[in-house]
Amino acid sequence: MAAVQLSGIFKRYGDTQVVHGIDLHIDDGEFVVLVGPSGCGKSTLMRMVAGLEEISGGDLMIGGTRANTLAPQQRNISMVFQSYALYPHLSVYENIAFGPRIRKESSASFKPRIEAAAKMLNLGGYLDRLPRALSGGQRQRVAMGRAVVREPSLFLFDEPLSNLDAKLRVQMRTEIKALHQRLKNTVIYVTHDQIEAMTMADRIVVMNAGRIEQVGRPLDLYDRPANLFVASFLGSPSMNFAEGVLVNRTEGQGFALKLTDGGEIVLEGTPASAVVGAKITLGVRPEHIETMADKPDTTMEVEVVEPTGAETHLYGKIGGNTWCVTTRQRSKVEPGQRVTLRLPAEHIHLFDTESGRRLV
Repeated sequence: MAAVQLSGIFKRYGDTQVVHGIDLHIDDGEFVVLVGPSGCGKSTLMRMVAGLEEISGGDLMIGGTRANTLAPQQRNISMVFQSYALYPHLSVYENIAFGPRIRKESSASFKPRIEAAAKMLNLGGYLDRLPRALSGGQRQRVAMGRAVVREPSLFLFDEPLSNLDAKLRVQMRTEIKALHQRLKNTVIYVTHDQIEAMTMADRIVVMNAGRIEQVGRPLDLYDRPANLFVASFLGSPSMNFAEGVLVNRTEGQGFALKLTDGGEIVLEGTPASAVVGAKITLGVRPEHIETMADKPDTTMEVEVVEPTGAETHLYGKIGGNTWCVTTRQRSKVEPGQRVTLRLPAEHIHLFDTESGRRLV
């Protein structure tokens, strides 16, 4: 196993820099997920760790050894790709055994490892089959088995579930996490799916435009996003936002957010440094909004009602933006009705509109 240290890592293609000075420490045995939108640099960063992309600058340490110039096979890593990359003419057993055979290991030395990996990944009954006779989930398990047999100190997963249907993705998420808990290897996992990141990671690294926006435990990032980008990226449905100007309440004490469409949202709690007249973006997650409140902070005309069984999503507009309100009750609200909303102070997020940084 191995700790990984990235210090000032950047990547440049000609005059274009796509990864900008990444500093990140990954502990031995930690499961870290790199998440962000397409094109944010997360796969490029992983490929530099793997040795598949040249590092333009900075230092990469794997297990205490500088790995910038090491060939991929010298880094003691295994990588699982989005495509299964299986040999179609080889059986499951031969696909898993391909690496040890290339390294000229004896059959006696790697056969027990293959049998153990097959048992762990529920592939024991499929070792004689060709890949075309397997489901997508089984093929991905074969790719994982090939990685496990190498006995690496570091696992790299590059969007391994993207080609699977929704049900298989949920199943494979659980299996990959269980595999990590058994093997205790260090894992770097790349995805654009924030649900995968939230459910699998010990820590999440949120990337945007080749830079790290925030690093932390999943619930820490969910509860206290550092900026508007992280707040909007994590969560499904995503956080609701309303832009406005901080004003004194027209009635009573405290503050309100004067919205761009002229409406107001009452703010129960604001930072001590709040400045009247400042441009503020308010954020609140759909599940934290209370409906049918006796003392409403604002109201919303419902445009769409979306029942999912376990909960109901109500959609409408506040401050010109579409908001989602999630309730676990079986709602009898119909489109066209107006509902009263309370935004609990402990669940309100305030951001500086211009910089995007968190205020409270």
